[in-house]
This record gives sequence, structure tokens and C-alpha cells, in this order.
Amino acid sequence: MSSAALRTPDERFEGLPDFPFEPHYATVGGLRLHFVDEGPRDGRVVLLLHGEPTWSYLYRRMIPPLAAAGFRVVAPDFVGFGRSDKLPRVEDYSYRLHLDTMRGLLDAVGLDRIALLGQDWGGLIGLRLVASEPARFSSIVVANTALPSASLPMPEAFLRWREYSQRVPEFLAGKVVRKTCLEAIPPEVEAAYDAPFPDQSFTAGARAFPMLVPIDASDPESAENERAWKELERWRKPLLTAFSDGDPITRGGDLIFQRRVPGASGQPHTVIRGAGHFLQEERGEELARVTIDFLKRAG
Repeated sequence: MSSAALRTPDERFEGLPDFPFEPHYATVGGLRLHFVDEGPRDGRVVLLLHGEPTWSYLYRRMIPPLAAAGFRVVAPDFVGFGRSDKLPRVEDYSYRLHLDTMRGLLDAVGLDRIALLGQDWGGLIGLRLVASEPARFSSIVVANTALPSASLPMPEAFLRWREYSQRVPEFLAGKVVRKTCLEAIPPEVEAAYDAPFPDQSFTAGARAFPMLVPIDASDPESAENERAWKELERWRKPLLTAFSDGDPITRGGDLIFQRRVPGASGQPHTVIRGAGHFLQEERGEELARVTIDFLKRAG
């Protein structure tokens, strides 16, 4: 059974730069999940799923242009991140927990006809949701992400990150973002990524994520991801790749999606220049334009 949840005090989120969005909450499995919900309620839904160790703040440059283009933009925080509840032990987290809570959030908010944009773990979770409920989704944008398994191993750069995440005495999300961006980020932005974690007892979810990536056959989620790939290999609705050119972990992963997913054929796949792993942080406006153009073209 999971431990009692921790909740980051609201004052930690006051005055964050460029993040004026009203918080929204849904309770799923006894856990409170936060999400941003902007744009017209009758607009096509764009679901923005963040990665490790960020939160919906990562999408602050993309939310306004997507909403202005007429989309309903929903950007949740996974359990353990952002304004969502956090469990205090690494062993409280599982791939299944994240899938179940995110599916529960989609049900609670009543989202359908969803255009998914997933980056990092946003892809690992989002693509599994697509594979389990393909009729619920209308299109996909994958950005610096993967769906790994024993037959699709992660690169050496990921293994180094995985080791670092477990041995570093103080896990600082803002430092991780800063170190993996190609350009400098302001101290106040770095602090915004640290805001969800008042102390190290709140960081178990961030430490857990790297260990939940299925990298060998002994992990049952490896087989589950292989099954998800079989569904994606039948996916004929539009899929766009928008990877950056400066991410050592996911570089080249766009070609896998282009090769294996039928819906990727003939799409205007994009390489975002001059960005590291968190391309939303460095090139958010450009990624928003690419996404808007793709979704309007996809219909």
C-alpha cells in the first residue's frame, strides 16, 4: 500500500515567472492531481504531458499560443510532480501508478478526441494510453521521447543519468533542467522547477522515474511496451515527430517512430535546432507553432 501523500504548500507556486494559469484539480485513487486547463472548453483537446523532473511549468510558452489558436489545452502534473500530490517513498511509484492516475484524470475531466504531445516520460505514459485506448486520441506529437523495451534499449547517456539520479545526495530539478539545456536559463526559472520540492522528502517521484524505464526483459513493463508498439504499428491517424538536435538521450529516436508508425508517413516531421532535452524550455514558441500547423493540417 502506498504511503500517505505529501502536498507542496501553495505559497511555493506564488509569483512564478510567466505562469499565470489558474490551478485545477481532480482526485484519482485518493491522490489530488493538478492540471492547467486553458482555451475554449469546446475546442479540440491538446494534452501536454511533461517529463522528468519537470511539471506543467515546462509548457508555459506553449499554452498561450495553443489556446489562442482555439485549442483546449490541458497540461497535467504527474503524481510526484508540480502541484500534484507526492508519495514519500521511491517504492511507492510504478509505471502502472502513472498510467492509472493519468487515465483516471482523463476520465474525471471528461477528455476525448485528444491530440497528445508527449516529451520524455510524457511519451512513455502518453503512448501507452494511446495504445490502450486508440479511439480516444486523434493525433500524436512525439518530442524527445521514446517507448523503450528490452529490444529498444536506451543509450549510454540515459544509463549515466539513471545512475546519477540514484546517487546524488540532493536531487535538484532546476539544476537538472539547467544542465540539459543548451542555453542558460535564468535563476528564477531554475527556482520554478524546484518549487514543487520544498525538501528532499518530496523528490521520491523524481528519483523513481529513471528506475521505472524498462531496459531489460526482466521488467514486465518491457513486454507491455512491446505490446503497445504493436498497437502503434497499426496507428494510421497522424503522428508528427518534433525532436531537438541537441539531446544525447533521444537523438535519432524520431526515425524509429517515422519508420514504425503508419500515421507518420507523409507528415512534416521537424527537427528543432539549438535545443537540448527540454526543447519546450528553449524553443517552446517554435514547438507550439509546429504543433498548431500540424493539428490544423491533420484536421
